[in-house]
Amino acid sequence: MDSKAAACRLGVVLGHLRRPPAIVASSTSGAISPASFHPQQFQYTKDNDVLSLEQRKFYEENGFLVIKNLVSDADIERFWKEFDRICRSEVKPPGLMLMKDVTIVKSEHAPSEKVLTKVQDFQEDAELFRYCTLPEILKYVECFTGPNIMAMHTMLINKPPDTGKKTSRHPLHQDLHYFPFRPSNHIVCAWTAMEHIDRSNGCLVVLPGTHKGALKPHDYPQWEGGVNIMFHGIQDYDQNNPRVHLVMEKGDTVFFHPLLIHGSGQNKTQGYRKAISCHFADANCWYIDVKGTSQENIEKELVTLAEKLFAVKDVSLQDFWRFRARLVQGKRINL
Repeated sequence: MDSKAAACRLGVVLGHLRRPPAIVASSTSGAISPASFHPQQFQYTKDNDVLSLEQRKFYEENGFLVIKNLVSDADIERFWKEFDRICRSEVKPPGLMLMKDVTIVKSEHAPSEKVLTKVQDFQEDAELFRYCTLPEILKYVECFTGPNIMAMHTMLINKPPDTGKKTSRHPLHQDLHYFPFRPSNHIVCAWTAMEHIDRSNGCLVVLPGTHKGALKPHDYPQWEGGVNIMFHGIQDYDQNNPRVHLVMEKGDTVFFHPLLIHGSGQNKTQGYRKAISCHFADANCWYIDVKGTSQENIEKELVTLAEKLFAVKDVSLQDFWRFRARLVQGKRINL
C-alpha cells in the first residue's frame, strides 16, 4: 500500500469533512425457515419488478438470497488479473489495505497470492471497483437500498490454505458491528464467488433469520492458533440456531443483511479461495456516534491503526467511512 499517498488523501478528505457545511444456493446443513407472512409486511426489500414474490419472501424470512451465475466469467477473470497485478506491486492504488494471515504476517516474502489474504478498500482501483458498478449487481442492490446507492466497503478475499492453526476461518459475526450508519435495513452486502466454493475451501455459513435480531457485542475470539486483525466475533449467540453452508459456483452472488450472523470455515484445500464483495447503502442513511455502544471497541482499534499506518490523529469511525464511501447510482445525500 502507498501509505504516503493514502495519508495525503485521507488528510484532504478529513479537512473537507471538518469544514462547516457552506434462486438460492444449496444448503449442506441446517434448515431454512419458510416464509409465513403477507406481502404488505415486507420490511427488508423494496417494491420493484426485479425480485419474484418467492425471492422477496425468502430474503425477508432468512436475511440472504443467492442469485446464480450473476457475474460473468469475463469480469471475474479481469478482477483476478487485477489482484495478480496488485500482488506483484504493478499497481498501487491509494488507500488500498493489503492484509496477511496472522500466521504469515511477519513474513519477509514479497507480496504474492501466497502472502496476501485480503485486498480491502479498493475504491481507488478503477478495475476492481468496476465490480461495484456492474449493472447486474446494482439491479439487485436497488431491491434492498432503493435507487440512490453508495458503495461503502470493498474487499477481495483470498482465503489461504489453512496452516493447521485454523486461522483461515472467520468467526461468526454481524457486519453492522463495523458500520456507524443506519438504518440497517437499507444496507446490503453483495458477495460474489470467483470460483467454486464449498465447505472444503471455506464457504460462507449463515444463520437464517438472525437479521431480525439486534446487534450483538463483538470482540476477538479466544482461539488458540491466533486471530486475524479486525476478525471480531459474536461473544454470545444461540448455538442451536440452524446453519446453512452456501455452496456457490463462479459468478454466483449472495446478497445479505448486515445483521445476519455469518462467518466462514477453514480452507482445507491447497488452493486459495477467492471472492469479491461490496457493502452498499442507501444514500439516505445517516451516520451515528458509536461512543458508549458495543461498537466503540472497533472504533478505538481503527483509530489506533490509522495513527500507526498514516500518522493521522483525531479521527472517528465516521471519518473512515466517509473516506471509503463512493456514489455508484443516483444522488449522494447523507453518506
